[in-house]
Amino acid sequence: TAISLKKAHSLLGKIIKMVEDDEYCVDIMQQNLAVIGLLKAANNKLMAGHLDTCVAKALSSKNNKKQKQVIEEILFISKLSNK
Repeated sequence: TAISLKKAHSLLGKIIKMVEDDEYCVDIMQQNLAVIGLLKAANNKLMAGHLDTCVAKALSSKNNKKQKQVIEEILFISKLSNK
């Protein structure tokens, strides 16, 4: 996850420079889409880790309030990611 985020960070700096240097728009958009892909991949890894740890722990507990909370969080994040 950190590697994808670091790559996105580095590439974003290059994109900013491309914009400042008034480079060809399609080239900038292509690099921008690459950053979006890296960020989506990082988000998917974060979600998988969250499901494997925090959510699994909450659902296996007897705490109904915590179970409901993690389900609501997953639904909220899912809704945000579909925008």
